[in-house]
Amino acid sequence: MSLLTLPPLAHYFTAEHEQFRSTLRDFVAREITPYVNDWDEAGTFPRSLYRRAAEVGLLGLGYPEHFGGTPGDIFYHLIQAEEFARCGSGGVNASLHSHSIGVPPIVAAGSQALQERVLPAVIAGDKIAALAITEPGGGSDVASLKTTAVRDGDSRSSCATSTPSGWG
Repeated sequence: MSLLTLPPLAHYFTAEHEQFRSTLRDFVAREITPYVNDWDEAGTFPRSLYRRAAEVGLLGLGYPEHFGGTPGDIFYHLIQAEEFARCGSGGVNASLHSHSIGVPPIVAAGSQALQERVLPAVIAGDKIAALAITEPGGGSDVASLKTTAVRDGDSRSSCATSTPSGWG
């Protein structure tokens, strides 16, 4: 018996979890698996996949309902990981869920106006949210970044990069 065919543990997964699993399994089998190799080769997938994922509640999983989110505990996230593993591509899953690194800071610390402007569109699949971090020589090591944000006039932030010694 493979890990993908083991039955779920009833003391963790409710009937609602299993309904979500069934919906997501169908979605992955229909919308992703048949195309995943072509998308991996192309290095991209259709933009419309975001909206289709939103329609099954995937993009809003765990985010506030009043912004279009889908209530969900940790077991919903586990189901999402398990069902996406079936398609054989981590890249599609990571790309489709880029908002999972860009949205939490907005939920946690964004103003109400910012949340209202950004969250519904991302959760609906109309906009893409992500987090980009880069600096010369910094890569993705956020602890060593030298860039800082500073107030500049009308409540907008601009970035000023400090130059490490020895750089021109």
